[in-house]
Amino acid sequence: MKIRKIAIVGGGTAGWIAANHLGVELSRDPDIQITLIESKDVPVIGVGEGTVPRIKETLHKFGISEIDLLATCDATLKTGIKFSNWMAPEKGEAEHFYYHPFSSPYPKGYDVTDYWLTIKRDVPFSHLSDVFLVAEGDKCPKRKSSPPYLGAVDYAYHFNAAKFSELLASNAKRRFDVQHKFETVCDVRLDDRGSIEKLVYASGSEEAFDFYIDCSGFNAALLGKALDTPFEDKSSQILTDTALVLQEETAPDSPIQPYTTARAHKAGWIWDIPLTTRRGLGCVYSSAHMSDSEAAEEFSSYLGRSVDSESVRKIPMKIGYRQQFWKKNCVALGLAQGFVEPLEATSILVTDFSASLLAKSFPKTVEDIPLLTGYYNKAVRYTWERVIDFVQLHYCISDRQDSDFWLDCTRGAQKSDVLEERLQRWKVVTPKSSDFFSTFDIFGVENHLYVLYGMDFDTRPTPIAEKEGERAHDIIRELREHSAKVAGELMPHRTWLSELQRHLAQMAAR
Repeated sequence: MKIRKIAIVGGGTAGWIAANHLGVELSRDPDIQITLIESKDVPVIGVGEGTVPRIKETLHKFGISEIDLLATCDATLKTGIKFSNWMAPEKGEAEHFYYHPFSSPYPKGYDVTDYWLTIKRDVPFSHLSDVFLVAEGDKCPKRKSSPPYLGAVDYAYHFNAAKFSELLASNAKRRFDVQHKFETVCDVRLDDRGSIEKLVYASGSEEAFDFYIDCSGFNAALLGKALDTPFEDKSSQILTDTALVLQEETAPDSPIQPYTTARAHKAGWIWDIPLTTRRGLGCVYSSAHMSDSEAAEEFSSYLGRSVDSESVRKIPMKIGYRQQFWKKNCVALGLAQGFVEPLEATSILVTDFSASLLAKSFPKTVEDIPLLTGYYNKAVRYTWERVIDFVQLHYCISDRQDSDFWLDCTRGAQKSDVLEERLQRWKVVTPKSSDFFSTFDIFGVENHLYVLYGMDFDTRPTPIAEKEGERAHDIIRELREHSAKVAGELMPHRTWLSELQRHLAQMAAR
């Protein structure tokens, strides 16, 4: 039987990313109808306001212009993440920090890591990227003349999650004819084979589809509840389980940092995401190591003002993923699929990846489904396992010993066999691209290099030839000169965004 009717249950970023990916791949078939169903009674979590550069390729594929994103979503440009306080400060250092930038640490394509290990006290590893001075100077990574989705250095975005969902929704409905209805799903009927047959709405009506995408959030109403798919808890690897979140208005002339700040505290960390008119902030912590009131005090200390219960939302975080992501005629995406704390902008990234993977191998008939589920489940599971490893890496190699939380992270937390094996290997050889042999390693060698050596991971240097060392020295010197030149040419981030908005307003007034 041909699959004609597809239901996406749940809106938000996950639902509308799924709608657009399916629209790109399936809209050429006139028999297929995609319907997104969301409830007006279910609030969108909406904390995922950071992205990685992959999002540019995705938006371009959807047919969404960069100008529309910047104009409608309070968006700013993101060159990476600044991690502060994740290590104990060194002598004479007020606070340890490092960058995980989006640009390559291979200047001119040359791997200087082994050379850097011999001089690392002189040059922080993030200086091997052309982003450092741009970030520290609050510069915009794009020039006025930069084409869409390209800049002087690589970048992604911060944006208002609710407005981003609206942009995705508008595009999916206009470009791919995705139908949109507001209904609350109160029950799910299964057929005699255990597949989903129809949805039951609170309004009293029922509706049958051929295939279902579960984007119902942590509730996982279809894959988790109706199809009884167990959740695989990973709290033994990632100890944080709660977040306090709030938004804070910013002055219209204040500088805008072109990066996310991730500042560690004694039982977790705080994110600080700059948009054009406000900051999105969250205090992530382990409830086993910090009470809610202590977390509020930590948050208040960071903000420089008291945090009251009315302005902050508390979000429990269940770390882990479903044992299956595709079961019968249902696939889960977004929070219904799994969750790990938003340290490396993982939420939108994994949703985008797994929605794209589904759309590119979407079954044409019901009979195709059993032939496709095994591969999809293995691929997405591998992705989740490695994402959790990468997030845990930030904790397990820290040298902080000032609280039980950090001692538990570095000594007590369980590691996967893959992470443990990689860490042992990287004590004697530097990470190479060959260590990441799967296309489903969505955080690769460059990401790991920045975190490992930003946090002073100890790798035994490999001796290099004198000429090779001289070449590496010259390449690093040329990179630093080039980086200073580029940073000097770029506009302040706030100025670039303000001039863009003025230009758009003038164009609209004509």
